[in-house]
Amino acid sequence: MGQPTHAQNWWRSAVIYQVYVRSFADGDGDGTGDLAGVRARLPYLAELGVDALWFNPWYLSPMKDGGYDVADYRVIDPAFGTLAEAEKLIAEAKELGIRTLVDIVPNHVSDQHPWFQAALAGGPERELFHFRPGRGEHGELPPNDWPSQFAGSAEPVWTRLPDGTWYLHLFTPEQPDLNWAHPAVRQEHEEILRFWFERGVAGVRIDSAALLAKDPDLPDFVEGRDPHPYVDRDELHDIYRSWRTVADAYDGIFVGEVWLPDTERFARYLRPDELHTAFNFSFLSCPWDAGRLRTSIDETLAEHAPIGAPATWVLCNHDVTRTVTRYGRADTGFDFATKAFGTPTDLALGTRRARAAALLSLALPGAVYLYQGEELGLPEAEIPRDRIQDPMHFRSGGTDPGRDGCRVPLPWTADAPYAGFGGEPWLPQPSGWSAYAADLQAADPGSMLSLYRAALAIRPEFGDGSLTWLPAPEGVLAFARPGQEGRLLCVVNLADAPADLPAHSRLLLGSGPLDPQGRLPKDTAVWLRG
Repeated sequence: MGQPTHAQNWWRSAVIYQVYVRSFADGDGDGTGDLAGVRARLPYLAELGVDALWFNPWYLSPMKDGGYDVADYRVIDPAFGTLAEAEKLIAEAKELGIRTLVDIVPNHVSDQHPWFQAALAGGPERELFHFRPGRGEHGELPPNDWPSQFAGSAEPVWTRLPDGTWYLHLFTPEQPDLNWAHPAVRQEHEEILRFWFERGVAGVRIDSAALLAKDPDLPDFVEGRDPHPYVDRDELHDIYRSWRTVADAYDGIFVGEVWLPDTERFARYLRPDELHTAFNFSFLSCPWDAGRLRTSIDETLAEHAPIGAPATWVLCNHDVTRTVTRYGRADTGFDFATKAFGTPTDLALGTRRARAAALLSLALPGAVYLYQGEELGLPEAEIPRDRIQDPMHFRSGGTDPGRDGCRVPLPWTADAPYAGFGGEPWLPQPSGWSAYAADLQAADPGSMLSLYRAALAIRPEFGDGSLTWLPAPEGVLAFARPGQEGRLLCVVNLADAPADLPAHSRLLLGSGPLDPQGRLPKDTAVWLRG
């Protein structure tokens, strides 16, 4: 069962499970995951041993971008349930020792949001967005040349209305960007935070956290210009300091989606009066390479140390290729720009590496985010082209397979229709999907699910303490962490040959068996008691 840690510091070493509601479990049989499905599976999540659930947007939405086009933050989308059900879910999870985080999307809203509908009608709400006249002799050209935030897309970030004006949307035309220089925008979002904190949520994940503020002049994009016209602008920090005041009144926490290559700039978001944590994307995108992984770990811990913030570790989420698939390819890193149809994959190899990576990530100091289905070892599914729904695919001209492959509804029961998900799923499950079903894996001590359950049962002993690297052969990562009963060691072999284990008193857990000589095989990890 998920055990609550100390009230003020639980988030520093928590395992937070990401729930993409639409694909988790379908409680009413209509093919779309819903809150009833999640509530029914809360015992599974408690047995898994997670500390909190992070829900992707569950609000009223036309679903033009998987719910990240929000029409009303105070209404649950009818496809998922009702506000009363959300409140019950939050309360029922809390009774099991599991906290809840919700997703806020502050950069933009849906074009169906009342504010934008009023703006389209010519009302004063236009000031809450970025409306501009066009360039060119007749205003036929966009106001500037900013690139789209969807990788591989050449589409403009401006859409022209019948009255000749243009509005800004860094993502799809159905997601108009808000004007964060307007006080009403700030006030509304602070009220949204209070709304959900008062309903018992423990924290908030902030989508695209570095994009909110825009240069008021909206100048053309110039590579390398500092400050950037819409990424990581200094005005953001005043916004998040105001948000922190709201969160502190409820003992709530924030985790920001902050994609920044500059570690010093990244760390500014984690100052004591701003965000509590931020996602660590260098680790997520890092190839299966010992040197690269060690560098990512070292740099992550170093950038968090001066401000006392805990690191976060994540292998996969609702936007990126699933770990089993990524680690089974020739290129084991992740880059949106390199996604392609038909990439050859060795799933057996990827699974061995994903098992080892699970023990690596769970042994590191800080918090871990676990995307639904990773504990089942699900591979990336290749969705038939006529069933793809992700706008990233269409905005790439059909070259990018999009993100639907990691969003396929979960398999729960091997011998049930649609692998026990519910009704016919909104995205097709590949043939053989039932082989990954949770009920089969729960009965198999060698399964990915059993590995995660065992690891999460041991993990609280690692806590949020220090990490000390140990001498190890090239290609092997070995480090020690202080435990409650002496040192804990983690050893991961990424070299081609088996590796000798350091001195230890007990083998606690392995991602795979040792070889007959007691050595650690390639692509295998162990936890040891020193």
